[in-house]
Amino acid sequence: MLKVKDLVIEPRGVKKAVVSNASFEVREKEIHVILGPNGSGKSTLAYSVMGLGGYKPISGSITFMEKDITNLSVTERAKLGITLAWQEPVRFEGITVSDYIKAGMSNRDESAVDHALSLVELDSKKFKKRFVDNSLSGGERKRVELAAVVAMEPKLMILDEPDSGLDVIVYDELYQLLDNIRNEVNSSVLLITHREESGEVADSATLIWEGKTILSGRFPIVMHKYCTMARREDKCRKKPCLMKY
Repeated sequence: MLKVKDLVIEPRGVKKAVVSNASFEVREKEIHVILGPNGSGKSTLAYSVMGLGGYKPISGSITFMEKDITNLSVTERAKLGITLAWQEPVRFEGITVSDYIKAGMSNRDESAVDHALSLVELDSKKFKKRFVDNSLSGGERKRVELAAVVAMEPKLMILDEPDSGLDVIVYDELYQLLDNIRNEVNSSVLLITHREESGEVADSATLIWEGKTILSGRFPIVMHKYCTMARREDKCRKKPCLMKY
């Protein structure tokens, strides 16, 4: 579905390449994890795939559904079925959850809003009329944003560290939600994270280190390489998602 090849990205205003050689592939209905430490270029890579301004690659290519999208705008990519959820969910004073979800829908039907909320395990009767502001907890806002993404019916969901700032129980629930959503809406997921627990649902992974692809393949193998390079072998070895391998 998605093929990134030899990508070099020098974000606007930065005098050096943040991503200097990145390549990976995402198959249909796959959850593909981009792993790497903070500052490794993971989010920059996600923004470039989405086509955000200032993140156009200076070399390399991005192919989606066998179409070269390297030079397409964010709007054109969105129309092809790519969407992005931010690491920090948005807050809007005076906008209800229902209206926020409908904003990205082609068919703004209440039943579709109800369905999107049910997929992220939020009670539509309790949440549709609430506002997308600080009255929602961090976990609730992330679920609402995920519901909005699902409602767009994308072919590829790019999720930039959706587990950031969540406690252990909540982000374990989040990974299960992603698995359920992937199966329900037939969407692929490009998940940006550094958590070992994402291996519970990941089909494959790519390790990015200092802007370069180090390894792509099955999650446990890539995660083991990450743990070795980050000198976290003992901690990683204790994770259930890695122990079975």
